[in-house]
Amino acid sequence: MADDSVKGEASAQQDKDNGPDESSQKTESCNNGENAAGNQTVSKRQKKKLLKQQKWEEERELRKQKRKERKQQRRLQRHNHPEEQGGEAQHGRKRPRREGTPSSLRLVVDCSFDNLMLTKDVQKLHKQIQRCYAENRRASHPVQVYLTSLGGQLKQSMDEKDKGWVNWKDISIKTEHYSQVVAKEELVYLTSDSPNVLEELDHTKAYVIGGLVDHNHHKGITFERATELGIDHAQLPLSSFVKMNSRKVLAVNHVFEIILAYLEKGSWQEAFFTVLPQRKGAVAVDQEKEEADSDSDPGP
Repeated sequence: MADDSVKGEASAQQDKDNGPDESSQKTESCNNGENAAGNQTVSKRQKKKLLKQQKWEEERELRKQKRKERKQQRRLQRHNHPEEQGGEAQHGRKRPRREGTPSSLRLVVDCSFDNLMLTKDVQKLHKQIQRCYAENRRASHPVQVYLTSLGGQLKQSMDEKDKGWVNWKDISIKTEHYSQVVAKEELVYLTSDSPNVLEELDHTKAYVIGGLVDHNHHKGITFERATELGIDHAQLPLSSFVKMNSRKVLAVNHVFEIILAYLEKGSWQEAFFTVLPQRKGAVAVDQEKEEADSDSDPGP
């Protein structure tokens, strides 16, 4: 019995000594199997992708050199042919400013509705004012522009998104209300709710445009404000020339641009159809009348 016990211990010791080698061999065998399996699972598409990526990395310096050469060629071309570059610049994104004849007419954008608008609507108003400024700079008869009651959300939007507004030219920007900037007897508030229709522009007057984007939440408020202040009011003669699918309320820049177009063309109808967007479904009143007459004609 003592001999059997000694043999068992010797056998266990031998297994213990051989254990690490055998386990490491098993682990290595498993790893080799996994690597082999991994290599087998790479598809043709993946191999193609890897090769493409490798080629892209190898050609990086070559692409950089080509870009540098193209840049040098353009610089040399601009230096040798400056007149051609000037012509291209005129047909670029920015339209050149026309040398117009300044008008004595005054247009005032009333920005006193800041607390009635949502942030997104204030941002829309900001874009409309930017459009007014740009169109007036390019107009054949630029008007005198006043931006009044500037503050609150609108000024914050302008400071954040258009820091260059402080350098705008040919525009008077005031924090005061328009009634403190222009004499009351010279003011005419343009509002679609007014019963008065504007037939001609009076160059001794200052026409006020309500700076409000509210999607009809405050219907009639500009007319109410004008009445409370006791100043004159009127609406553009839109109904006399245009039939629209939507309401007669126009964006600030549309009213502004219509007046600029009227100063240039001398015709309300031409001014309306030059400016009004297609989505308004604008149709000339004369055209609609002719179509109605043709539809009612019973024929032979």
